[in-house]
Amino acid sequence: MSSRALLLVNRHARQGQKGLSEAIQYLKTLEFDLIEESTEDPQHLAEVILRYKYQVDLIIIGGGDGTLNAAVDALIETQLPLGILPLGTANDLARTLGIPNSLNEACKIIGDGHLQRIDLGCVNGKHFFNVASMGLSVKITQRLTKEVKRRWGVFAYAATALQVLLEARPFTAEIAINGELVRVKTVQIAVGNGRYYGGGMAVADDATIDDQRLDLYSLEIEHWWQVILLLPAMRRGRHIHWQSVRSLQGQEIEVHTRKPRPINTDGEITTYTPAHFRVIPKAIAVFVPPESRS
Repeated sequence: MSSRALLLVNRHARQGQKGLSEAIQYLKTLEFDLIEESTEDPQHLAEVILRYKYQVDLIIIGGGDGTLNAAVDALIETQLPLGILPLGTANDLARTLGIPNSLNEACKIIGDGHLQRIDLGCVNGKHFFNVASMGLSVKITQRLTKEVKRRWGVFAYAATALQVLLEARPFTAEIAINGELVRVKTVQIAVGNGRYYGGGMAVADDATIDDQRLDLYSLEIEHWWQVILLLPAMRRGRHIHWQSVRSLQGQEIEVHTRKPRPINTDGEITTYTPAHFRVIPKAIAVFVPPESRS
């Protein structure tokens, strides 16, 4: 008996248009009965999923991390399993879960039917898969236009980050975690639920998306060029062992700043400080490779 799947593809994702027909044909060969819905505006994803929640067995979403984030509230409410077709620029959630960029391979993973329950992060009521952050990453998000991402792909992150670094100014914050209050002077605070973010950087070298904790790091550098030295370590999550980086872990975290600062969740600016972060263990089920250990 074939499974009935709601297929939602962000046609504005970097590979959305060219990947759509290939994905549809391959999923049909795997005997999925597909209901295809247009998702010109990712912000409408949640209402489309809720409309079909009693008519389908699973949701398949093609797009990047922003598209997946737009659907997260509906995935929590319906508890329908999620299949991912990585069609975005960075595809950090797919990377965390071990899902390859090859569409045929990603479709096969959905067809194999191996599910893993993963955690979600939540800040001020806004859910996120990968990382929520403030400081440098917000300024990068503000400058990283769709046109830049479409033209340069994952390299757009590095080029934009370099421009932002040259103008970086530290800010002060108070972090409440595990019953302690820490005051920091920093250029960035990031709170990770998964492992990868920002085009393949790791939030911590031992972070996974099912470890039921949040990983926080604070970049407490004095000169912008120190981040350049940190970059190779950040790709592997080893930056947390550097003296200029504060690393903390917990299930709930509060961050207060003197004035409200914008917070980036999975690549979109969605809320402001003061911020209350928490982890939601085993929140949703996702199709992953059988050998995946995210």
